[in-house]
Amino acid sequence: MRNIPTLAAIGFLAAGSFALTSSAFAAAPQLEKEIAAAAAHAGYAAGAGDIDGVHAHLHHTVNCLVGPGGADFSAKDLNPCAALGNGAIPDSTDEPTTSALQDALTSAKAGLAATDYDKAKDDASDTQATLDTLK
Repeated sequence: MRNIPTLAAIGFLAAGSFALTSSAFAAAPQLEKEIAAAAAHAGYAAGAGDIDGVHAHLHHTVNCLVGPGGADFSAKDLNPCAALGNGAIPDSTDEPTTSALQDALTSAKAGLAATDYDKAKDDASDTQATLDTLK
């Protein structure tokens, strides 16, 4: 009979621990969604009708990749990933993914630096292609 209260207490603690763990996972950054948003905006950049459009969407892409704490974050531009985490690169936990995200960032930054419309679009396409391999 003495063991029943002990078993009940253990069960209660285990259930509480599971609930805490589940809520912790629910609050974890949503890396896949950050990558998908970054890829979508790289695609918008690649399809933009002028260089200003390419640059605007590449800023959105970079913001999703680096997050608000990143050196390349542009606070004056939209961050489509604001509610998703800290940025895909800071939220990435494995080297192959982080390396690919860094490659995408390099392409996006090249597109932002480009003054030639076709070069900027090509860089945006490269960025999207790299990100699409991660989806």
